[in-house]
Amino acid sequence: MATTAQKATSAARKAAATVHKGMTAPPSTAYKIVDVPELYRDLIQRHAVPGTFVGPSEKESPWVPFGANAAIRHFAFDVRHNIFSNILWIKSKGVVGTHKHRGTVVMVCLEGSVRYLEYDWVAHPGDFIYETPGLTHTLVTDDPKGVKLFGWLQGPIEFYDERGNFVETVDVWWFMNHYETYCREHGIPINKQLYL
Repeated sequence: MATTAQKATSAARKAAATVHKGMTAPPSTAYKIVDVPELYRDLIQRHAVPGTFVGPSEKESPWVPFGANAAIRHFAFDVRHNIFSNILWIKSKGVVGTHKHRGTVVMVCLEGSVRYLEYDWVAHPGDFIYETPGLTHTLVTDDPKGVKLFGWLQGPIEFYDERGNFVETVDVWWFMNHYETYCREHGIPINKQLYL
């Protein structure tokens, strides 16, 4: 004879099989805000950090020079987790010097092409790049039009010169300073939407 727990498990499996059979997308057609049950609604409302939106205008986030042949458009700074997000634009053939990541990096190639001297692949628009902590890379683009890379980066990045000597560490604070200094020098208001 089946126990109550066994019957409940069997019913849950049947329900799950019914729900997922042939399902191609979440089953919702509501064009309205749905009041979803939330056990911790009060805590979430008091303590959660809202999401953000940064539009396409350079007033919302300008291209900030990053060396002679590159610029960065900043999207997010999260000081609690040392996370920063941006688009790196190398404007023509060029290199971003040898660097070591001390955190995880997620990137998507938006335009042009890019590769690392240390690997045998070349990323093109739509390609996904995932980097793990501790690895050293030398990022180059051989494309005459350069490359644009969307990045979500966590942790510090250490830069080294051509002889392997340490040059500088960049992290969320460095990128915030990069953005804010440029804005102050050019009379651009600081966009609070960039700060998570």
